[in-house]
Amino acid sequence: MSDVNIYDVIILGSGPAGLTAALYCARGGKSTIVLGGTVLGGQMAGIAKLENYPGFRGSGSELAEFMKSQAESFGAEIKFVSAKSISGDADGGFSVMCDDGNRYVGNTVIIATGASPRKLDITGARELVGHGVSYCATCDGFFYYGKDVIVMGGGNSALNDALYLADVAKNVKIVYRKGSFTRAEAVLRQRVAERENIECLFNTDLKSVEKTDDDRLVATTLDEQKIIADGIFVAIGHEANTDYLTEDVVRDNMGRLAPSVMPKGMFVAGDVHSDIKMQIATAVGTGCTAAMDAIAYLNSRS
Repeated sequence: MSDVNIYDVIILGSGPAGLTAALYCARGGKSTIVLGGTVLGGQMAGIAKLENYPGFRGSGSELAEFMKSQAESFGAEIKFVSAKSISGDADGGFSVMCDDGNRYVGNTVIIATGASPRKLDITGARELVGHGVSYCATCDGFFYYGKDVIVMGGGNSALNDALYLADVAKNVKIVYRKGSFTRAEAVLRQRVAERENIECLFNTDLKSVEKTDDDRLVATTLDEQKIIADGIFVAIGHEANTDYLTEDVVRDNMGRLAPSVMPKGMFVAGDVHSDIKMQIATAVGTGCTAAMDAIAYLNSRS
């Protein structure tokens, strides 16, 4: 093992939870590496206008860059690779195999790999991803300038997507299976109500989507109504990114992790943490907690 660097802390994920944990661990004098996945900031990077993180106004990607530079200023190392598997190491630490073919060894691991959008499970949706069906309004919205789009969902993410798309698209239809936006913040509900080019279709759900001869989409509802649009943006919830973990790591029905049942030396932060609200502020808080717990654990063993 002499050819492998051993870190005090390995952090999986470069979203707000992972970057906060990196800041605290590195500032606490622990050798720290962030295995940050493919995108700095995780889901936060896709937020065009961040309004509800105290003390900051700008885009999610700008906040991620600031957090990254702050963590690096205290010595944290950041690599953009993704974990493929984690196994216990002989000396009580952890070995992380990544998609770059390298192995990273740490005395502790902080899981902060976040969550990914839940996929739309209707006929035709999978085949049309990238060809009319999208899971990222800020990534793909500009393709639909002056066109008609559908947003599926009724939470904060869906309403934020609809408001973002209303600035570029001709018309936006929000399709939601319930009778009102009970899960969304009042300020977002008000903004949606004030936009003339946003229409809300409550008590509506889709069962299929297909291409038309003129390269548009026709979405069919459960009651056989047809909705013609140029694109569908899906915001129907998230599932935790924990597939790389072994089956003995306990997860809930969304794939999230409970800190109380994690193996010794393994900690959890951010959207992958069970029983917290999926917000940047809560991600930062759990990142701080996980880092402090990891530092205390390391100090107890020294």
